[in-house]
Amino acid sequence: MKKASAILAILALSVPAFAQSGNIKIGGTWPLGDITGKQGSMAAQQAVDEINAAGGILGRQLELIVIDDELKADKGAAAIEKLVTVDNVDVLMGGMASGVALGQIPAMKKYGKIVISTGAASYKVEEALGADANWYFHLHPWDYNQGASYAQGWDEIQKKYPAIKIKKLFLAYEEGAFGKSSFDQTKILFGEGGRYVVDGAPFKSAAQGGGDYGSMLETAKAFKPDLFLWAGYDADALPMLEQAKAMKFNPGVYLGAPPGWPIGFQNSKLANNVMLYGMWAPSINDISAASKKFYDGFVAKYKAEPATYFAPLSYSAVYVYADAVKLAGTTETNAVIKALEATKYASPLGQTITFTPAKIIKHQGIKNQKILQWQNGRQEVIWPFESATAKPVYPFPKWK
Repeated sequence: MKKASAILAILALSVPAFAQSGNIKIGGTWPLGDITGKQGSMAAQQAVDEINAAGGILGRQLELIVIDDELKADKGAAAIEKLVTVDNVDVLMGGMASGVALGQIPAMKKYGKIVISTGAASYKVEEALGADANWYFHLHPWDYNQGASYAQGWDEIQKKYPAIKIKKLFLAYEEGAFGKSSFDQTKILFGEGGRYVVDGAPFKSAAQGGGDYGSMLETAKAFKPDLFLWAGYDADALPMLEQAKAMKFNPGVYLGAPPGWPIGFQNSKLANNVMLYGMWAPSINDISAASKKFYDGFVAKYKAEPATYFAPLSYSAVYVYADAVKLAGTTETNAVIKALEATKYASPLGQTITFTPAKIIKHQGIKNQKILQWQNGRQEVIWPFESATAKPVYPFPKWK
């Protein structure tokens, strides 16, 4: 009897490893009404389809379940609850807005599911997560990572191109957590040591029901910046340019930092020579085989061009998780966490993704961004120079 009981106990312990069957479920939350969420979820599905066509992982197919967070914290939190308790997903993925992520964190902590985050740049999100969130893997750079890379980039650009001189910087920022944290980090990183004179003003994003930038632009114009930078969403891109043109606001550098740009932005005459921050552009296809593979697959599947770096970032998130499950030989949380910590994924972003500690969390992926410019309908990489596809056009042409 004792021997039989011992055998049953051993079998019971071994059940989880052998009983895993059915689809491996990925729960994704993105703002589907925004270009970042729409194309991010499309690219994640592209990756799922590619992996399934190649035989899946551990003999199982991947299944992506997507819920629209609508750029609202309560919707995002409800999505986590449903994905975990109703859909029984194995991993959580996606995200864009920091305000939504802040609303999701309590549910994430409650369930302890692995999260591979493609968004949430605000340092406030990292503070809310705390040092014990070993299940959280953050692909997107934090705002302080981004700010440090931008400061380095502009220093190096001015050294290489002496005609570009920047002393005064104005940051227009949307009222939410994303914009405010961007302004806070810009003041710290660019204002440090008096290297740059920094000012700024908030605006209500068109994505949140705003769209009148007049007061902010008047403040910026009076400041006479060498570099004007706005941090908002894709819905702000064209109307802000139109209003800047109407008041003849011509900074030396006009730069936008939305998570994604509206589809067809490059076709507007207003777009030419606008600078931007980002992690990817189709021009990277010229120097990266992984980028070209992703790009060609996206275009073939959707008959449209990826217009935001959230597309290759979300595509990468799926592959990073799939590779970790394959390495772990299971979807069991602790085993996959250990495998994720060994990640070395040659991504379509033009860089290899690994995870190292950030200021608070243990698993930070990408830590820098690129400086790009719209030139003749194409996003060209200006910096870092080893990835550059064009020289900068400076100054930003005066309005006609």
